[in-house]
Amino acid sequence: MARDKSPDGRKALVEAIGALSDGEGSTLSDRERGLMFDILGHLVHETEMSVRRTVSACLAELPDAPRDLIRLLANDDIEIAYPVLTNSGVLQDEDLIEVVRHRTQEHQLAITIRSSINESVSDALVETGNENVIRSLLKNTDAKISRSTMEHLVEQSKRIDSFQEPILHRRELDPELVTKMFAWVSSALRQYIVDDWDLDSGTVDSLLERATAREVQAAAYDARELSKTQQLAENLEAIGKMTPEMMLGVLREGKVALFIALFTNFTGLDETFVRRMLFEHGGNALAITCKAAGIGKAIFASIFALTRSKKGADEEALRKETRACIAIYNKTSRDKAMETVRRWQANNAAMSALKR
Repeated sequence: MARDKSPDGRKALVEAIGALSDGEGSTLSDRERGLMFDILGHLVHETEMSVRRTVSACLAELPDAPRDLIRLLANDDIEIAYPVLTNSGVLQDEDLIEVVRHRTQEHQLAITIRSSINESVSDALVETGNENVIRSLLKNTDAKISRSTMEHLVEQSKRIDSFQEPILHRRELDPELVTKMFAWVSSALRQYIVDDWDLDSGTVDSLLERATAREVQAAAYDARELSKTQQLAENLEAIGKMTPEMMLGVLREGKVALFIALFTNFTGLDETFVRRMLFEHGGNALAITCKAAGIGKAIFASIFALTRSKKGADEEALRKETRACIAIYNKTSRDKAMETVRRWQANNAAMSALKR
């Protein structure tokens, strides 16, 4: 069958290999199984993807499959590697670590869902720095993660919110690390810690008190910083230095608070509205505002991309969303955009009057 290159021959070959995974190969003698593995080893080098995929799916279930052949399949394209990476017990820790370090993110993600992962493999997965990979590893409760690596991930969870919940659901987590995380997790996760972790009431009360104090201090600090940026924005506007090009430069430098203050002054819109427009999903309002304010298409597209992009984001989805918003920018006339923004400004004024 392996020598028959015709479509019918390939179909028969795939069916024969598939029969092995249904248990028909269990009656073979040791010599026959050795011959079978030898033939499959040649097939991996010589056949197209569909046959290699079938070989991989079959061998992933066999505990006595040749390690060299399994390693070869594990380093193939992800469509072929996936069955052995997720299921094969033949792969050793060093084989998995080699795949983690030299193959794609998809290969790494496949390894994270194995039924058993040792600490050395977990360390290699964490060393990739890939948030998607690390989050998937954390969600695998059968994965073993060393204390030192867990301490590192707890520190990372200060800035990567998506790590927090899966970390807190890991039962090997030291209570000392749980209390450390209490300072920066969301209120919902704080409630989870209080309800599900066996912490004494005195510790819980102390943590709540400290967390509340930090939030009050942070709010006061943010208010002071906002006041400074607003003053700077007004000064720049007064001397005629507030231009779309300058605002884009500020955003590229990561000075988000200053950019918000500048953009708010430039458009005459309410700051809360501007924050929502800049950072929430959908960019139609931003496109219309930029068109009304005379901000060019290139600068608008850059502002949109910078306020939506983040580490680990889906770049293709971002490009698609950007194209859709540019289409809105193109088809909206300047007069229509200005009319829409004037309505928003009027609503801002009405809301401000109600607050007073």
